[in-house]
Amino acid sequence: MTTDRLVRVADATFRVRTRGRPGSGHPPIVLVHGIGISHRAFSRLAEVLAADDVVHVLDMPGFGDLPRPGHSPDVPAMAELLADVVAGLGDGPFAVVGNSMGTQWAIELACRHPGLVSRVVAIGPVVDERRRSAARQALALAHDCLRETVSANAIVLSDYVRCGPRWYFRQLPHMLAYRPEERVTALRRPLLIVRGERDPVARRAWCVRLRDAAQDGRLVEIAGQPHLVQHTAPRAVAAVLRPFLAADREPSRAGDAEGP
Repeated sequence: MTTDRLVRVADATFRVRTRGRPGSGHPPIVLVHGIGISHRAFSRLAEVLAADDVVHVLDMPGFGDLPRPGHSPDVPAMAELLADVVAGLGDGPFAVVGNSMGTQWAIELACRHPGLVSRVVAIGPVVDERRRSAARQALALAHDCLRETVSANAIVLSDYVRCGPRWYFRQLPHMLAYRPEERVTALRRPLLIVRGERDPVARRAWCVRLRDAAQDGRLVEIAGQPHLVQHTAPRAVAAVLRPFLAADREPSRAGDAEGP
């Protein structure tokens, strides 16, 4: 069963698609897309996870077909809006899974509201501190398009059109300004970083840097996959998420692994 509802917080409108049913004992999962795109980037992974878990797939304000807020919230402000939405989802805490810029909102949410979040998953985290410019990000994204599947590129390009350049470029400076390598040091929840082995946006050295900065971090790479690995290899991503969500371990970096 899938439910679909709009949630308004101040002048920001979110969409929440909820599917699945409890059964695994895992925390309920919240999926947060990145800049320019929508819930569609997570549709395949949500379908796999919903076989055993409750999954809430979000559309963030101004993205997809949602109205744009009157102002452009930066990452901390968006995380505060997101906290109100997550708090209204029911029994928590939640495992929050972000992709690309969604990893920034997820990390900031967990730092500010640890009671809402049990674990954080960052898929293709941004922005690499050595490539923190719009030009370098555009070049990396163009490179990634050559590695994505036709269906992944179709989602990205059509969602960019729906978002529109005005909102995209109002949010872009916030993405570039955020310092995840600093914020993960304040993270009091376990962090799993997932990257596609062929991701030119979230490169391995950058992901290792984030893992090592976190108090409880691990990194898994999915062989042969690009930036939207949750779309191109949803079952492989689910296979590494499930043991992480189920784990109850002391902070440790032991067990880092190359993905299946």
